[in-house]
Amino acid sequence: METEQPGLLDHDISILQLCRCSAADFAWVEAETGRRPTTLDEWLDVIDFYFATYGAKAVAVKSQIAYSRALDFEPVTKAHASRLFPHHADRVGALHALGPEDLKALQDYLFRYCVGKAGECGLPVKLHTGVLAGYGVMQLGRTRGNAADVCRLLQDFPETRFVLMHIGYPYEHEFIALAKHYPNAAIDMCWAWIINPVAGVRFLKEFLMAVPSNKIFTFGGDYVAVEPIYGHAFVARRGIAQALSQLVAEGWIALDDTRDLIDRIMRGNALQFFRKAPREDATHP
Repeated sequence: METEQPGLLDHDISILQLCRCSAADFAWVEAETGRRPTTLDEWLDVIDFYFATYGAKAVAVKSQIAYSRALDFEPVTKAHASRLFPHHADRVGALHALGPEDLKALQDYLFRYCVGKAGECGLPVKLHTGVLAGYGVMQLGRTRGNAADVCRLLQDFPETRFVLMHIGYPYEHEFIALAKHYPNAAIDMCWAWIINPVAGVRFLKEFLMAVPSNKIFTFGGDYVAVEPIYGHAFVARRGIAQALSQLVAEGWIALDDTRDLIDRIMRGNALQFFRKAPREDATHP
C-alpha cells in the first residue's frame, strides 16, 4: 500500500494472496486491481503488476503460507499449472475447487514464480517458520518439517536471499544448521523473545558460535500497537545482554569485541541486508 510517509517505515510485498488460491484471495485481487483473472497468464500478469509497481519501493517480500501448508514447494510446469487454474478460477466460490494434490501443485508453481520475481527485483524472501499464533490449530508434524522443506528452495534459488523468521521454534537448532550451511539463508529472531526468552538466549549463544554474525537479526516487534513493542524490546535487550555476557564469561568472545557485535546484530545487519543501494539513492539523497 502507498503511504503518506513512505520514508517512515520500510515495507514488504505480501505474496500470500498471490499464491494461496483461496476465494478470499481472488476477491482481494479483484478489489485491489479491478481484475478478475480466469487464466494462469492473467493471474501472472497480476503478480507482475505488483512487482512492477512496488518492487523498487519494497525491501522484501513476505509469506505466512506456513500457517496453511508445508513449505515443500516443488517444481511444477507452467503447462500443468495452466490446466489447473481455469478449473479453480471458475469455481472460486467453492471451498474445494481443487483436490489437495492439485491445489498444492498450483500453489507450488505460483509461489516459485513469486520467488523468481523477488530475485529479479533483488528482494529477499521472508518466510514464517516455527510455532503458529493462536491455539488449538497447529499441526506440529508440519511445523517440524519447515527446516527440511526449505532446503529445496535454498538450493533451487541460490541467488535469492531468504529470511527464516521466528527461529523455527521449537526446532531452532535445525535453523542454525540451515544458516550455517546455506549462503542465502538468514535468521530473524522476531517474535522469538516473547515466545520463549530463555530459548532465545540459548539460540543466540549457539548461533553466534556456529554461524557468521552478519546472518542474524535479533529483534522484531510482532505487534500492531506500538506499546507492546517497547515491552518486547525490553525483553530482547535483556536476552541479548545475557547471551553475550555468558559467552564473554565462558571465554568464547572477548569483551572488547562485544560493542561492534552488539551494533551489528541489533541493527547493522538489518540496515545492510534490507536496503538496496538504488532504492536508497532514489529516496534518501
